Amino acid sequence: MNTAEWVICPECKNKTRLKIREDTELVNFPLFCPKCKKESLVNVKQLNISVIKEPDA
Repeated sequence: MNTAEWVICPECKNKTRLKIREDTELVNFPLFCPKCKKESLVNVKQLNISVIKEPDA
C-alpha cells in the first residue's frame, strides 16, 4: 500500500497543509507554509523533497 507523508516546510521545519504519496512527483511546486508565511519552490520525487534556490534579481 502507498504511504503518505506530510510535506515539511524547508524554512521552519513544520508541517504544511500538503500530503504526498510515494508515487507523487512535483516539479517547480510553490509550497506555502501557513506557520511562517513563506513560499518556497520545491521538487518532490519518491518522497524526496529538494528546494530550488532562486537567484536574486
